[in-house]
Amino acid sequence: MELTDIQRKFVLHWGEMGSMWGVNRTVSQIHALLFAHGKPMNAEELCDTLGVARSNISNSLKELQAWNLVRVTHTLGDRRDYFETSVDVWELFRTVVRERKEREFDPTVRVLRELVSSPDFQKEPADAQDRIRSTMELMDKLATWADEMLRLSPGTLDKVMTLGASVQRFVRGDTAASGKDGKDEDPDAHHASLPMI
Repeated sequence: MELTDIQRKFVLHWGEMGSMWGVNRTVSQIHALLFAHGKPMNAEELCDTLGVARSNISNSLKELQAWNLVRVTHTLGDRRDYFETSVDVWELFRTVVRERKEREFDPTVRVLRELVSSPDFQKEPADAQDRIRSTMELMDKLATWADEMLRLSPGTLDKVMTLGASVQRFVRGDTAASGKDGKDEDPDAHHASLPMI
């Protein structure tokens, strides 16, 4: 498959970003290619398009499958495996958040809970206990928030994210309708600027 200039830049950049996020460059490039192409591709097509060795493609596809970002599909009359990813950015976002939370975030929360519940925890200096406990409490809140966000439909999640910027302005007290003295000309200006879910 011959990539357009736009597709090539997208795939190359996604590979570079993947490296910064701790993901193998080829893994990221394969995912970007499948996403940009929007149709299933077999391993040979991926090798030819990306100029990567078959063993690297094979290992990268296994990793993408383990992350639930790529699935195997088949074509009638063709015995080869084809690989595809979702073309819905919200579904991909939720998958990445869910997988990273399960692999990286949840184990840390479990360790912090174990530390706090350990009889030896009380032997630590009070300020160290406070720091560890406050870290656990913050991570618990973030975990609860993430779980709630993952339950939302893509449309509602989009509205919540859009609403987030308005809530931030509301909490800070920023208004577009403030007078010269900084006071609101319209007492309902904050509420009027918040979009409805």
